[in-house]
Order: sequence, then C-alpha cells, then structure tokens
Amino acid sequence: MTTSGPLSPVSRTALSVANVRALESERPGGLFTDPYARAFVRTAGYTTGRKPGPYALALAHYTVIRTRFYDDYLLGAVDGGIRQVVLPAAGLDTRAYRLPWPDGVRLYELDLPPVLEFKERVLAGQGAAPRCERTALDVDLTGADWAARLAAAGFDREAPTAWLVEGLFVYLTEDEAVGLLDTLGGLSAPGSRLAHERGRDVSAAGAGDPTVAHLVALWKGGLGTGLGDWLGRHGWNVETHPLDAVAERYGRSWSGTGPDMAGFHVSTRS
Repeated sequence: MTTSGPLSPVSRTALSVANVRALESERPGGLFTDPYARAFVRTAGYTTGRKPGPYALALAHYTVIRTRFYDDYLLGAVDGGIRQVVLPAAGLDTRAYRLPWPDGVRLYELDLPPVLEFKERVLAGQGAAPRCERTALDVDLTGADWAARLAAAGFDREAPTAWLVEGLFVYLTEDEAVGLLDTLGGLSAPGSRLAHERGRDVSAAGAGDPTVAHLVALWKGGLGTGLGDWLGRHGWNVETHPLDAVAERYGRSWSGTGPDMAGFHVSTRS
C-alpha cells in the first residue's frame, strides 16, 4: 500500500479484509457486493502469499458474515430514524458508497492519515461517489482530541448516532478500549446504537496455524470477554447475537472454529 506516510501493521490488516470482501463480491450468491474492494487489493499489489490455514479460512468466513451483519445493522438503524453514522477505524470500508442510504444521512469515517490518503486515491480512480453526506477525518483514536475533531466537522452530540466499531477492540489494550468507549459514550445521545464484535479471549487464538501468526501477534485483547458487561455498567443496553445464529440467518454454516469468534453485540444508549 503506497501512501505519503508510514502505514502501521494494524492498518495493513485492512487490505486482508478488503481481499475477503472482493472474493465474496465475486462469488455467485455472495452476501454482499463491494465494487471497490478489488481496486484496493490490486492497487496495493496485495497477495496472500501462501495457502491459508484452517484458522485463516475461519477468519475469512467470519469476516464475510460480519460484513453482512453490520450492513444490516446500519441500514436498520437509519430505517429506525437515525441520521448520524460514525465508523471509528473505518479502514477501507466502502459502505458510504455501496449501501442504499436514505436522504439526510451524515456518515463520518475516522482513521489514520495514510489509510485515508490511500483510500481516497483509489476511490477517486474508480470514479466513486458517496451515496450519503460523507466526512473523512484523520484522527488517532487512542489520542485525546478525536472527539473535538468530530464535533468541529459537524457531528451533533444531541442527535442519536449509529456507531460501528468493526474489528478494532481486539487490537487495543484494556486501557485504550476503556478510553475509546468513555469518549464514545460521552458523545452518544439517548437512543444511540453501538455495534461491535463480542469480546474475545485471544490467549490461544490461531494456535497451530502459522499463516495467521503475523496477525494474532497484533491482538491485545481489549476488554476481552468482559466487554459486554462493561457496556452494561456504563449506560448501554446490550443485545448479544451469537455467531452460529447469525450465520444460519444468512444461509451459512458455522461449526465451532474457536471461542474467540463468538458473535456480536448491538447496544442501545439509555
């Protein structure tokens, strides 16, 4: 991935996620279509390198289900009247461009400058146009000023927000996860929604599959399996969506490939 600045190892994982989206989009009967994912992969010269192992294949399958689940979550939120959407650590997400947003939706993408620079360049080359009002902000979510940057860009903290924190918490320490959630909670008006993966115990993640060693080495675990409980104690009503039930809903099977891939939480601010 070529940018005007250095790309962190965590940011580089956005390419592997884009590759999964590209493959699913090219599959007959895919759960979603991302017309831009292949352009990210091609522009970056991304290759998987070697044949994926069992845990890598499970992660790819999980990413497909996760993508569709979050698509439906966001569209359900705006169908329910929310018009403000925020994607912290948006990576190479293209939902602003590919989902059928109703009128009046304002969508904010937050990520580091090199990621957004690469993303803007590729999307411009594709002639892509967002289907909602989109604002991209280069921020560090582990820093102290991202909330002020978001407000300065027009975010309305009095309006309910649909937050999507996709694939991020596992890369944070416990203190970083709490800091992000504290800030996010302070920005969330009653009725706001928050979706993310259920907390993982990553101590043995990927054991026996060397093809994911470079990835799981980046995982810090965040709040682990206590993430849902933390939210429940801090003003959120937490709803759990087990992965096997979500997979069945979409006509895909899921057969116990590891307790660290346990599904999703969707929470509502009291």
